[in-house]
Amino acid sequence: MTPEKRQLITDSFNRSETLQFYKAELLEVDTDFISMKIPKMELMTRKAGMFNGAMIASLVDVSSGYAAVSHYAEDCYVVTVELKVNYLRPAIGDALVSKSYVVKGGAKISVIRTEIYTVDENGKSESHVATSLVTMMKIR
Repeated sequence: MTPEKRQLITDSFNRSETLQFYKAELLEVDTDFISMKIPKMELMTRKAGMFNGAMIASLVDVSSGYAAVSHYAEDCYVVTVELKVNYLRPAIGDALVSKSYVVKGGAKISVIRTEIYTVDENGKSESHVATSLVTMMKIR
């Protein structure tokens, strides 16, 4: 990945009001891979203290989109065509971490696998809580 492409992705991430609201952090940016982290906030949790499934699905969607964008050499915009999430266990932890990998990047359609983990506040304990397959379409 060129430094210019990395900067485009980082700048886009930093401009997102939604990601700012969620206090999201971009952990890793590479061609065909993106990793993000979102700390736990009360609005993201269920009564029992676990992350809400909607928050996990939202993180899957955003992280998968940035992974798809990382695949293309030029600046582009992608939209979600299909998103499937398998919730593996209750998401109990201090933060959510996504790891999104481009499985197949085509000229217009990309398939991304995103794994979601919970981590404790010092980042030492990691639990795999969801796995997903997402299809993204490049529209420009």
